[in-house]
Amino acid sequence: QVQLVESGGGLVQAGGSLRLSCAASGRTFSSYPVGWFRHAPGKEREFVAAISWSGGKQYYADSVKGRFTISRDNAKNTAYLQMDSLKPEDTAVYCCGSKGRGSKFLTLEAFYENEYDYWGQGTQVTVSS
Repeated sequence: QVQLVESGGGLVQAGGSLRLSCAASGRTFSSYPVGWFRHAPGKEREFVAAISWSGGKQYYADSVKGRFTISRDNAKNTAYLQMDSLKPEDTAVYCCGSKGRGSKFLTLEAFYENEYDYWGQGTQVTVSS
């Protein structure tokens, strides 16, 4: 069993930065990929970024590529999402997900939320114009 807790959200002006954290409890977190998704009002939850268990491979949504950076520190059981050059359209609740079974490799399935077995409650990010 893995429990995930996100933090680091808040209110920021357009062009600003935030760093989100996803802290995990449980033994399997460091062995599997982690993904970040976001859910804005009136929209479906969408993929943001994913990272392999080692941190050596990452995927990004086109909308955040070049502005967001996903990373992880397995010694701390924590994943991060560094968000720079934020735009008002980035406003959403950001959630992290972790796999807990199946393939340990990062594949294109990471773009889909049903790939993940555990989820946090999310942290609100609001970007003002």
